[in-house]
This record gives sequence, structure tokens and C-alpha cells, in this order.
Amino acid sequence: MLLLLGSATPLFAWGPKGHDVVAYIAECHLTPRAARKVDRILEGHSPVYVANWMDNASHTPAYAHTKTWHYKNIDRGHTLETMPLEPKGDILSALDSLIERLKSRELTPEQEQISLRMLIHLMGDLHCPMHTGRLSDLGGNRHEVTYFGKKSNLHSVWDSSIVESAHRWSYTEWQREIDRVSRSEAKELTRGGLEEWFLETHALCCEVYESTPEGANLSYDYVAQFTPRIEEQLLRGGLRLAHLLNEIYR
Repeated sequence: MLLLLGSATPLFAWGPKGHDVVAYIAECHLTPRAARKVDRILEGHSPVYVANWMDNASHTPAYAHTKTWHYKNIDRGHTLETMPLEPKGDILSALDSLIERLKSRELTPEQEQISLRMLIHLMGDLHCPMHTGRLSDLGGNRHEVTYFGKKSNLHSVWDSSIVESAHRWSYTEWQREIDRVSRSEAKELTRGGLEEWFLETHALCCEVYESTPEGANLSYDYVAQFTPRIEEQLLRGGLRLAHLLNEIYR
């Protein structure tokens, strides 16, 4: 069992709190028309309510095929273009397909709800650095570190540990404190598309690897160093999710 657990990359990017923050920021930036459509599709629930659904669903037989959709690895020495593709799909191919399906208007209500749930979740994953990490260490899972005196790994630290260390806020407090950009700044942050956003996250991932050698003892200085980047990534994820939803449901 331990060998099996060690061979799989955990799917919990940001942890529940981070996904809730991304979903709530997006909810706060929906147009009235998009908000009505999302409310109808989710049967009265908010994006926050379904933000973490896919992490659980991917461990069920019905959605086991989506396990590789949560990330896209790029090993050291490779680029987005040269890294071999994951045959079962990755976060970029999954998001492209979901957006196309939602725009088609050809889905059943059930299919539309499932696709929307996945889009909400994967836009959070797209902005989590270790979900653009190296295949050679399973997205940081085999990159051992010590975090405040306890043995851990780089993926786990960037899952939820560092988010909770940065601020012990509720998701509404996160939104209130970091979602303060002007309309023009928000527009600038939503420029580009999925590939550009992925590469932006991967650049941060490379910075994380550079700043976190194996065996590193991580503590307050590390949290202080990366807290602004965490805030930035969660805000970008939320604004960009809203941007996509507003385009899909305009």
C-alpha cells in the first residue's frame, strides 16, 4: 500500500481553502448574466460549494480517468513543447476541452454541471506551482523538506501548509484582503490564455524549486518570501476563472 501511495501524485492543489478562495473571487466578478447561468447550472449552489468536488471525484471509478487532468509536468531541461505528453490528458488539454464543451451549448444539464464543476476546480490547479512541477519527482512529492520542524515534501508544503501559514483567514477574508485591484489592473491580469497562464505558473514553480533545495529546513522566512506570490496566484486564478465564465455565459 505504501508503494502505491508513493507512486501517485496527490491531486490536492492549494488544498480546500485555496480552491475556495479562487472560486469565491470568481463569484464576486461574474456579470449578472453569467451569475444567473452559473446559479442555474449549479442548482442554486455557489462556485465555492463545488470548488473541491473534483479532488474527491477523481478517486471514484466514474472519474478515475481524470486523475492526470489536475497537472502538467515539465522536467528540468524540457520546455512545454519538448516534454512528452501525458497520454491520458493533462490540465491544459482538459481545460481546453471543458471550455469548448461548455461553449457548445450541446450538453445535457448533468453534463453541463459536471463540466462546470471541473472548470472551477482546474482553474485553481492551473495556478498552483507544484501542479506544473517535474515528473522526475512527481510534482515535488519526492522532494523532501522539513517544514516547521516536521518532515514533509515540497508538494505537500505548497498544497495547503504554506497557504494556512501565510494567513489563517476564511475564504471570504482572503477575497476581501487580496481582491483589491482596479478594473484596469484586473483586465491586465486576465490577458492571454491558458497556455500563457500555465507558463506563468511554471515560472513560479521553477523559482520555488530554486529556493527550496532537497532537505531544506523551511520556516518563517520561507513563508514571508512566498506569501505575496501565493496571494498573487490565488487572485489571478479567481479573476481568470470569472473571465472565462463571463465569456462562456455572455
